Amino acid sequence: MRDEECVTFLQWALPRLHLRWPGFRRVRRQVCRRVDARMRALHLTDIDAYRAHLERRPDEWAILDGLCRITISVFYRDKAVFDFLADAVLPALSQQARERHEPSMRAWSIGCASGEEPYTLLLAWRLGRSVPMPGIGLDILATDVDATVLQRAATACYPSSSIKLLPPAWSAAAFDRIDGRYCLREPYRTGVRFERQDVRTALPDRRFDLILCRNLAFTYFDAALQRETLGRLLARLRPGGAFVIGRREALPEGSHLAAWRGDLGVYRLPP
Repeated sequence: MRDEECVTFLQWALPRLHLRWPGFRRVRRQVCRRVDARMRALHLTDIDAYRAHLERRPDEWAILDGLCRITISVFYRDKAVFDFLADAVLPALSQQARERHEPSMRAWSIGCASGEEPYTLLLAWRLGRSVPMPGIGLDILATDVDATVLQRAATACYPSSSIKLLPPAWSAAAFDRIDGRYCLREPYRTGVRFERQDVRTALPDRRFDLILCRNLAFTYFDAALQRETLGRLLARLRPGGAFVIGRREALPEGSHLAAWRGDLGVYRLPP
């Protein structure tokens, strides 16, 4: 399938999934390869035949939705964001937890893929420059819709390319090299729990001090779904809590969040 054929197809199909073409422009080849493989599995000769198949078989849309999931992730992606979380945000949130007489903060990593984001957050809290507040822990819920990547996250073993951005001292402290892969030691996995969940249709039944929704909803969802999703997520955020999006993403208008470090995509829900 030629690139221009796939672009035309995605511009037609994505809005029907409440997704937006601009978010997929740079990563379209990943999706196009999956669509091409799906067409071969169905013994379809070209993209027009697959489009006709979608129109005949409504259940195929759910399969296409799965093909459009982007799972690009490495440890310490956007160093400045994690440094700010460790140096400013987590200390402030831990103070709030202490004032509530609670033993830990709660964080939620949405679209966690293979676990690099939630594990990096835990490493930044435990190994970063700021000393964690005594007696206050960090409990992290990490969710993703893809069961395959969640299984990899649970094993917590990664190729060297996944950890190349980490400070060498962190890598030495937190990982063991086993059969050519780098596996997180148990103390740096404790506190992270993984669940399969689609943020578009389900939410945890608890509130959080910190929610990370980076490079997902505000990149790939269409405008209406962005607004709907943001409203649902903020209902799970404590007043005074932090909300983090991708550095190149923008919140929908009227979000009522205050910029904590807007240039880093870090916002705060007013008390």
